[in-house]
Amino acid sequence: MLRRASLLLAAATAGALLLAGCGGNGAEVRSEGSHQRAHSAGLGIARTPAVKAVTTVRPRRCKPDTFRASPAQAYAAVVLPRVAIVRTWPGAGAPVRRRYARIDLNGFPTVLGVLGAHTSGCRALWFRVQLPSRPNGSNGWVRAADVSVYPVNTRVVVDLSSRRLVLYRWGRPAMSTRVAVGTEQTPTPVGRFYVNERFRLDSPDGPFGVAALGISAHSNVLQNWVQGGPIALHGTNDPGSIGTAASHGCVRLGNADMRRLFRLTPAGTPVLIRD
Repeated sequence: MLRRASLLLAAATAGALLLAGCGGNGAEVRSEGSHQRAHSAGLGIARTPAVKAVTTVRPRRCKPDTFRASPAQAYAAVVLPRVAIVRTWPGAGAPVRRRYARIDLNGFPTVLGVLGAHTSGCRALWFRVQLPSRPNGSNGWVRAADVSVYPVNTRVVVDLSSRRLVLYRWGRPAMSTRVAVGTEQTPTPVGRFYVNERFRLDSPDGPFGVAALGISAHSNVLQNWVQGGPIALHGTNDPGSIGTAASHGCVRLGNADMRRLFRLTPAGTPVLIRD
């Protein structure tokens, strides 16, 4: 019987939000000087069976690219064992690239973006996955038995030049809003990433506003900051900054827009940030 991804929804826990790419200058200093408390909001997925090791399509329709992302659907993987080993290519003898605990440093289930799979017939033996670690764009291979994989029907596109974020559902625009982006000195990194954490904040009055979606990107200039300068999409207590280049690399939304984006965006959602 397939495990249900809903079993991996984290119990609500509180902790200091460590979105280091958004502010602060070291492990001793909280991001943006924030004293907000962050509460894990779970994966944000429906309570449906996860795709684990086998596809959900009929055998006669199986294709090698079944697990590759399309404009309408992508896949995400949640680590199942205490530690999952990511290797440089599929195979137990391949060099180890990374090791990931089931729960990450911020108390959230470890989520990996799925890029493809090494299959035997309709069965996935290994998944090629995006990693939430430096350098940006890192990827590797994880055993299918060590993850629970589920489909994601959303994606986010952030256009830095127009300072606009668009959320797509099933390949169609579902939300479009102006955002604040990184300054010239602390630019928002460009590339293909994914949502790897979801947190609600205990107060909307802090610099992260009502909620934050951590993504797998890291600042390219704040390399000495706590946790490598991770980037997030988050609310703000400075609505006047929306539409400007004002952040340390994160993407800021007005709190009303952030509530909507947070509600519609599960962990694993692909995020494209472009110039």
